[in-house]
Amino acid sequence: MATADELKADLTKDVEGADIAQRIAERVGLRARASAVFGDPVEREGVTVIPVAKATWGFGGGSGGEGVNEGSGGGGGAMVSPVGFIEIRGTDAHFVPIRNLRTAALQLAGAACLIGWAIRRR
Repeated sequence: MATADELKADLTKDVEGADIAQRIAERVGLRARASAVFGDPVEREGVTVIPVAKATWGFGGGSGGEGVNEGSGGGGGAMVSPVGFIEIRGTDAHFVPIRNLRTAALQLAGAACLIGWAIRRR
């Protein structure tokens, strides 16, 4: 079994040998790819529907310190959420957005608060 100093030395060698941020981006990017955004097309009665989603991802990493206090780390994540679908009928195709009622209600409440505040300031 490796000691803590040996493990730290191996990790430092890995970090120095390759850009840690790039390694994290590659791992996160594997999860947030095109197949996660566009689903498989579904065809029924001459209509083809292709689901569409929005993929968002981010990552970060770093290293620092001196001597035995050296360290490195990083992390990342991805989120995929549905936004609509592409509907194909014959030679016509169009995008149909999915409306989120919760988001619309929050936007309406925010706008009402902003208007109320503006009126009170007069």
